[in-house]
Amino acid sequence: MKKILVSACLYGNICRYKGDSCYNEKIAELGKTNVLIPVCPEQLGGLPTPRHPAERVGDKIISDIGTDVTEEYVNGAKLALEIAKTNNVDLCVMKAKSPSCGKGVIYDGTFSGGKKEGNGVTTDILLAEGFKVITEDEL
Repeated sequence: MKKILVSACLYGNICRYKGDSCYNEKIAELGKTNVLIPVCPEQLGGLPTPRHPAERVGDKIISDIGTDVTEEYVNGAKLALEIAKTNNVDLCVMKAKSPSCGKGVIYDGTFSGGKKEGNGVTTDILLAEGFKVITEDEL
């Protein structure tokens, strides 16, 4: 039985920016034979649900109304990392394309639906600490 850190929205928690979840059946299947540890870095960082959508622009996370929410994203990422360390997780399954949790491809910062190469803030921190990170698309 593995311990798996998962983006809470994939687990079914109502924590996405628009006040919904993106429940994923594959995550539910993983939970039948593994211990799932859901985290929402944005909420951990103090952001409300719902909230304005945000995208990564260089090293900053900027909302669609121009608010810099980088500090909240970084603080949430650090707390997610602590949860991963404390629980000695074997794997992290994060939300694809997210400015926090995306891996390999994220939204491009124009709020047009365009994408670019890159990782979300939480994924960057988890990878830097040696955790294996995938998205739900890789399950």
